[in-house]
Amino acid sequence: MPTDLAHHIQETPLVDTHEHLRKEPEWLENGPDILQDLFGNYVPADLNTAGASPEAMKRLIDASDPDIAGRFEGIRAAWEATQFTGYGEAVRLIAKHVYDIDELAGESLTAAQEKIKTLRKPGERYRLLHDVANLDHVQTDDFCWPCLPDHSGLDFFLYDLSWAGFCNGQVDPQQIHAETGVEVKELATLQAGMEAIFAKYAPCAIAVKAQHAYNRTLNWIERSDAEASTALETVLSKPAEEIPVETRLCLGDWCWARGTELSIEHNLPFKIHTGYYAGNDRMPVSRIPAGNMCALFARYLDAKFVLMHIAYPYNDELVALAKHYRNIWVDLCWAWSIDPYSSRDFLRRFLHAVPSNKLFAFGGDTGWPTSSMAYAIQARNEIRRALESEITDGYMNEKQAMQIATRLMRGNQFACFEVGETRANIRAAA
Repeated sequence: MPTDLAHHIQETPLVDTHEHLRKEPEWLENGPDILQDLFGNYVPADLNTAGASPEAMKRLIDASDPDIAGRFEGIRAAWEATQFTGYGEAVRLIAKHVYDIDELAGESLTAAQEKIKTLRKPGERYRLLHDVANLDHVQTDDFCWPCLPDHSGLDFFLYDLSWAGFCNGQVDPQQIHAETGVEVKELATLQAGMEAIFAKYAPCAIAVKAQHAYNRTLNWIERSDAEASTALETVLSKPAEEIPVETRLCLGDWCWARGTELSIEHNLPFKIHTGYYAGNDRMPVSRIPAGNMCALFARYLDAKFVLMHIAYPYNDELVALAKHYRNIWVDLCWAWSIDPYSSRDFLRRFLHAVPSNKLFAFGGDTGWPTSSMAYAIQARNEIRRALESEITDGYMNEKQAMQIATRLMRGNQFACFEVGETRANIRAAA
């Protein structure tokens, strides 16, 4: 029989702090078939590692091929080796909770193709996330500056203002001018353009987000205006392939700092990808530890830095950072599917080292609503297991565990993010 804790975790609306959800028109008009839906998340990376051939992977996600059983057969052996990883578990959860499939096989997958057609209808995306996954709202990184009202759910679909390009030292004068009317010619006008972007989009943004760790080191160095001005001259005058890495880093660090200052001014948390890379065969591990940013944390103590994905596999270092710096919040987004066991252990370690108001429990970090729903189920299961272990080991009673669950699942997020104000601004803009 489910415990009070288990029931509480299932019934508590969960704040989803990180997604890359595709919008309603794409779900309706260019949404997935059954195999794209099941495997169109992070599991292809594990299938690749397990030995699936590029040809088989390409065929798997080719919706123009009607032979669903044949497409699956090409990766079946890799799937059998992958099904119990965190990514694999998420696929099994989609299969079970969306399609009533207990074991993936050609016949059952072919039959389930009709179900996905019924889900790709107006309002079903919202229903899957709000009603089935029981999410309070979703915060989406749409990889762009505009944070506009989403009429498929004004209070539900909230958006991050992307700062990744600037952190990478990438400056597009034409794009900045088109958005703001500011002509970027030197450092002063670049800063004016940045300020105009925030003035235009920050009121409806829930946060600032940068995943520049995929393209450069997280190591931040404070740069002078003179250094950044010289770097900008090079960036504006030379083809991208001729710009030295150090020049990009110099301008990127300067832009990162200005974005941090603007996030403080507009009271927006600054989300930063830390740790593990999605995909395969391109992860220089020296770039990704959150400890690379200590100079930034110390420089901007009034900022709200949200460090994402538990900096996996540098989990313990992140606990130490969160314990030490008052301006750090930690997000378990994506971590449950990367490594559920380590994430459960991380949650328990965090609770015994860091004040519990500094941790966010969930973000799916995916594109289709069915995957987000499955990742939410996965997160709830692991939160329950972690807190049950805390009770069993005598660290807390069930009532205390339920209070902690509420805090991690929604209370901390509402304390950090200006959810009510952002929703009001969105409604006014709409």
